[in-house]
Amino acid sequence: MKADLSKIVNNKKITALEEQVLEYIIDNIDNVMDIGVRGVAGENYTSTSTIMRLSKKLGFTGFIDMVYNIIPLVSNKNTGTVEKSEALIGTDINFLFKYIEEEHVNKFIELLTGGTKKYIFIYARGYSKIAGEYFNKKMLGIGIKSILIDSIGSFENNLEDMEMLIVISKSGETKEVLDKVEVAKKKNKVVVSFTKEVENSISELSDVSFKIFDMHKLDDSNMLPNSFFANMLMFMEYLIYRYYEETNIKKQ
Repeated sequence: MKADLSKIVNNKKITALEEQVLEYIIDNIDNVMDIGVRGVAGENYTSTSTIMRLSKKLGFTGFIDMVYNIIPLVSNKNTGTVEKSEALIGTDINFLFKYIEEEHVNKFIELLTGGTKKYIFIYARGYSKIAGEYFNKKMLGIGIKSILIDSIGSFENNLEDMEMLIVISKSGETKEVLDKVEVAKKKNKVVVSFTKEVENSISELSDVSFKIFDMHKLDDSNMLPNSFFANMLMFMEYLIYRYYEETNIKKQ
């Protein structure tokens, strides 16, 4: 995955060569101090003055100052790939998985990494739609072709382009969502659902079912404080983490 230079560059204009040098430093952050500015210049077929100009342009006093400031931004302990035990810092991962089967997680990750050329549709209503919007952006961010469906017409008119339907319904009984699930099943499409942990119609019909604990199962209006959506978003983050983990293994 190509490094995101935006936090380092901070809207400053850099040349293609300077971008190449910066990416080289990030990709080799563990040994650039050992080879020094001359080594970095040699590896990029440029001069030390180019690297010094880059450091000044980014607001650093020189090469060493630039590297020391970049290290915290790309270190594994901060924003790089985290260890599995740290994947959801501040969250009780065992509690998150209390009602979720590992088999369903593995199946979902296999579907994502399968390289489908078709689209993933995401559908939700009410508060669940907020979570749907979030997950859709996360999916797009990792290069998965997904679409947040907001109307019956856009759903029915594009069924042939759909590989998978992801639905979110706290109750698992929302009629508009259940209708979409039934249509998708008739068309032999894969259905993935996020619902509360009790048995429900949507979960029963789903090929992959993710059940999140609901503190107030009778509060359909979501008026009471509830960790359901917060925990669901954290679980979605875990799915993204597992996707990265799996795709990195395949690249090795």
